[in-house]
Amino acid sequence: MRILITAVGRLKQGPERELAANYRKRAEAIGRSFGLREIEIVEIRESRAQDVERRRTEESIAIANIIPERAVVAILDERGENLDSTALAALLQQWRSEDRPAACFIIGGADGLSQSLRERAKLKLAFGAATWPHQLVRVMVLEQLYRAGTILAGHPYHRA
Repeated sequence: MRILITAVGRLKQGPERELAANYRKRAEAIGRSFGLREIEIVEIRESRAQDVERRRTEESIAIANIIPERAVVAILDERGENLDSTALAALLQQWRSEDRPAACFIIGGADGLSQSLRERAKLKLAFGAATWPHQLVRVMVLEQLYRAGTILAGHPYHRA
């Protein structure tokens, strides 16, 4: 199964980019032991439209166009479910056992995602009730993917 992280906006040079690259490399390495092929990050250009709804729609269309067929869609949303790491690992294992070709984690832009894309999501995932900067959310998703991999591999990184 392939993991796709789709994010509106670019991750600029700096510590967040370095940390994201580190967790991506670690997640890919441990993920091979349980059937993850790769983690691909796709950055979607922020819409320049003046109207909020138009920006949200343009960004959501760009995201929808790259979601692989039969992929599990998970959106990051502060109103979503607060899953612990073990539950997320179990979901990844379940999706892989369902022979899903990909799991697509979507980080929307500042204006959020269109209703149609939100309805397409099998999982709405939150990292608490707080609103996080998109750069940190990307790092947090990658760290949780790495942590899920260590849980599934029986590695001691995750100690609960």
